[in-house]
Parts: sequence; structure tokens; C-alpha cells
Amino acid sequence: MRLPGPDHPITITENPKRIRVSLDGVVIAETTHALKLKEASYPAVNYVPRKDANMSLLARTERVTHCPYKGDANYFSVVAGGKTVENAIWTYETPFPAMTEITGHLAFYPDKVKIEEVT
Repeated sequence: MRLPGPDHPITITENPKRIRVSLDGVVIAETTHALKLKEASYPAVNYVPRKDANMSLLARTERVTHCPYKGDANYFSVVAGGKTVENAIWTYETPFPAMTEITGHLAFYPDKVKIEEVT
């Protein structure tokens, strides 16, 4: 486990905008409670509360990856609009102590689903 710091900063802030995630017009998640995680030089990622996602459209996969700063990530595929998009979502169900704010949240790959800020 590594701690975020000057050499690898990670910030988590509330995103005041409405975030909508969809696949071929089917809304997977919509929230005004997203958290924006900015990690080092990577693009910012919106983490959406699970309670604001349509979990019936998600299917857990066996994929697990490890981040030395956040912990083990589990994955979900999206099943919507007559198709399945594999491992489109990741989540840290038991993140390391410095990242507990993202517990219970989902993050989406922007090349697999549409993520938009709506008014």
C-alpha cells in the first residue's frame, strides 16, 4: 500500500454537476452526488454512488486488478440495449484507508460508455 503524496497526488472532490452514464441511449446511472478523483497526471474520473446506478443492468465479472494507492478493483459488465460491454465499470469495494470516500461508488470507462455532464 502506498500513500498519495507530492510524487503521486490524489484528490477527491464532490462534482457539483449532474453526471449521466449511458449505453446506446439506455441510462445506466445518473447522479448529482458524483465524486471526482484526480490522480497524478491521469484524467479525472467521476465515481458514481451505486445507489444512483441501475444495478440490474450490471453483471459482475471475475476481473480484479490492483492499484498500490487505492487497493483491489472489481469489475462489472454492462448489459443493455441488446448488447454486453465487458468490464466497462470498476469499483473499489474495500479501498485502502486513504481512499475510503470511494467505497460504494462505480467508475466507468469513457471508451466503453457515454459519460456526460448534464444541466
